[in-house]
Amino acid sequence: MVPAHWHFPAHPASVRRARHAVTETLPHTLRPLLGDDLSLLTSELVTNAIRHGSCRKDEDLIELVLWPADGHYWLAVSDPGTGTGKPALSHPDAASANGRGLLLVDSLATAWTVRPRPTRGTSVIAGLSLRQGTRSDGTVGRPGPTAQPCPHCLTG
Repeated sequence: MVPAHWHFPAHPASVRRARHAVTETLPHTLRPLLGDDLSLLTSELVTNAIRHGSCRKDEDLIELVLWPADGHYWLAVSDPGTGTGKPALSHPDAASANGRGLLLVDSLATAWTVRPRPTRGTSVIAGLSLRQGTRSDGTVGRPGPTAQPCPHCLTG
C-alpha cells in the first residue's frame, strides 16, 4: 500500500484538518479499532509540530505520512524547524497547563520515536498496532521506540 501524504500550514486550524484527513484515510473496517486513537495521536503530534517546530507560521508546512506496515499503522508528523530541540517526555506537575502531549503519545502508541530530518526539521513517528496492546511477538505491552521510518519522512 502506498503511504498517504499531506502538507498543512503550521496554523492551529490545520490540526482539525489533519485529524480528519488521517482518520478518513483509514479503511472503514479499521476505523472502530484505530480511529479514535489515531485521531488523538494526530492532534497531539500536529499541535506539537506547530507549537515547537515552526518558525515562520505563515510559510511553514507540517508534513504527515500515514502507512501500514508490520501489523501497525504508522503516523509520521514532521516539522520544518531547526531540529535543535528534540521532543522528549516530560513529567509536569499537576498545576502545569502544558507538557502532557508526549505522555499521551507514549500511552497510546505501540511504539514511537523521534528522528531528525536530513535537511532540517524533526519527525515524530508513532505506530498503532492492528492488535491493540499486543507486541508482534505475542506478549502484551509496548516495545521501545523502534518505529520503522517511512522513506518520505527521511527526505528533506
